[in-house]
Amino acid sequence: MRHGKPLVAPGTCYGMLDLDAEPAATHAAAVALAEVVPRNAVVLSSPLRRCLQLAHSLKQLRSDLPAEQESRLREMDFGDWEGVAWDTIPRAAVDAWTADFACHRFGGKESANEVLARVAEVWDSSLALQASQGRDVVWITHAGVAQATTLIARGMRAVTRSEDWPLLGLQYGAWLKF
Repeated sequence: MRHGKPLVAPGTCYGMLDLDAEPAATHAAAVALAEVVPRNAVVLSSPLRRCLQLAHSLKQLRSDLPAEQESRLREMDFGDWEGVAWDTIPRAAVDAWTADFACHRFGGKESANEVLARVAEVWDSSLALQASQGRDVVWITHAGVAQATTLIARGMRAVTRSEDWPLLGLQYGAWLKF
């Protein structure tokens, strides 16, 4: 599930930027999720505030669903570009990223394939937990992680071009089921 709408100016580059989310939208997302998550599911949350707010709200509604923080579910780290308006980031920086999308660390911190690798680790451990204990695993996370998960579910553990990265348009407070 993607967190609620973050409290940030539209058009801002944010990934690891630790932002609060709109409280009412977060609560509404938690209510919707609480209705569909099976009992005894394992809930893993990104450690960023916008996800922890949703995890906390879900726990208030469903005490059987305490969330554990999972740092590998955090959003992509855009480094120097965190908190910067997208339209002010130099075109050359964006072009360098798309030219070597797999390995270029946009903003100097993390590449697309590094994100895929850490998300794949959580995917694999979640599948193992589900197989060994028969428990569903719910992630409270970010759009970039959802996009990476879509690739992993298709069997892709690496990308080579920016065109490989799925553009899901996953709304705040929405979820995907795999």
